[in-house]
Amino acid sequence: MFKAEELKKRTKLFAIRIVRLFRTLPKTEEGRVIGKQLLRSGTSVAANYRAVCRARSKAEFIAKMGIVVEEIDKTVFWLEMLIDTEIINESLLKDLLKEANELLAIFAASQRTSKQ
Repeated sequence: MFKAEELKKRTKLFAIRIVRLFRTLPKTEEGRVIGKQLLRSGTSVAANYRAVCRARSKAEFIAKMGIVVEEIDKTVFWLEMLIDTEIINESLLKDLLKEANELLAIFAASQRTSKQ
């Protein structure tokens, strides 16, 4: 299992990368719409994971971790949309999408483990 502090840092760095990507998106209508969705979900992963770390009970942990899983899954979706709609070249998002999928796997596994 990953340590909480390591994941706090990792999700914060991920959020920073999302903000930087947002700044580079084209100023078209679709770029703005998808970009804002990506910005919301991608940055909320870090904020909500911090809330997970402050959970006062197992039930609260599970509920808050569910939010993190939803937000990182949405982030993966919006990154895929940027690629599939050819707003951003896939090669430019490859590493960020890989990190998003890794975080999704980590948090989904943590959520499953905590439910048992």
